Amino acid sequence: MDNTTIRRILDESRTIAMVGLSGNWYRPSYFAAKYLLDKGYQVIPVNPGYEEILGQKCYPDLKSIPEDVDVVDLFQRSERVPGFVQPSIDIGARVLWLQLGVVNDEAAEQARAAGLEVVQDRCMKIEYARLYGGLSWAGVNTGIISSKRPRHVS
Repeated sequence: MDNTTIRRILDESRTIAMVGLSGNWYRPSYFAAKYLLDKGYQVIPVNPGYEEILGQKCYPDLKSIPEDVDVVDLFQRSERVPGFVQPSIDIGARVLWLQLGVVNDEAAEQARAAGLEVVQDRCMKIEYARLYGGLSWAGVNTGIISSKRPRHVS
């Protein structure tokens, strides 16, 4: 997916249902949710294990959310993604976003066929920071930080 499309999604979306959001501060979903809340997005936690996360009321599933949702952001294993496609369609979401490491091409095609945009293997927090300048200070755009493990130097 190109930067223009991701930027448009981030610009046009305001309400994010974050499925699998954890209330544990050290989990990646918690960091992502806090960051997106700080950037002005409405983050709706979807996790039956919690009443509230980051001061936001938590819902047990997508169908329980009483308001419109722009993006369903999945923090789920790839094999669980198909179970969230139809609920995302049913609530009228415009985007199905699969977090880093989450890819399911069959589920993505089903979502696209129903008119949803699909982003796979990307983090909303990282993409926002990358496209709006929040990561450049750390060197991510300069090549200083890499996802590749450095060779051990003796």
